[in-house]
Amino acid sequence: MKSIFGVLLVTLFIFSFYIENKSDPGSFSESTFQQGETYNQLIDIEDGEVPGTTSVENDPGPNVGDRAIDFKLETLNGDSITLSDLKGKKVILNFWATWCPPCKEEMPVIQEFYEKYGKDVEVLAINIDPQYNVKEYQKAMGLTFPILLDRQDKINNAYDILTVPTTYIINEQGIIIHKQIGAITNINSLSSMLK
Repeated sequence: MKSIFGVLLVTLFIFSFYIENKSDPGSFSESTFQQGETYNQLIDIEDGEVPGTTSVENDPGPNVGDRAIDFKLETLNGDSITLSDLKGKKVILNFWATWCPPCKEEMPVIQEFYEKYGKDVEVLAINIDPQYNVKEYQKAMGLTFPILLDRQDKINNAYDILTVPTTYIINEQGIIIHKQIGAITNINSLSSMLK
């Protein structure tokens, strides 16, 4: 009885799919098959890897060519930083979390870059989980660049961050010139993003 019911259900599903696509021949086109490729790219992004051919231009949030969204956040030291006050300098804006393994992997790369080029390029790391002990994390990792706390999740939401780490490179005019989803694995790749 169960097997008959299962066969009937599958037959009904196939028949309804056939009727639906027969009524609109264009609906079963090449784009139907491209959905699988997009899905696989999303899987890669979730793993912290972005394929070389993946475009972030249509990702949620600001993208390359957009003006960076201005904000004012408090640092771990209690100072406040406003993004628009940094106009005239290039800015690396990094969204991260303490629980994120790719973020932890990336932090020494950002620290090395900051030590070499911090006078020429501003580095701002926005922490999205300030309820945890971010200060202890900073100390354990030996981080000296500014860490900002997004206590009310406003900036995280404004930038529509779906995956951490996500890094934006902002030029001197406040325009986003690069968006990186996933960890930055070496200082050379970070330097090349600034060009």
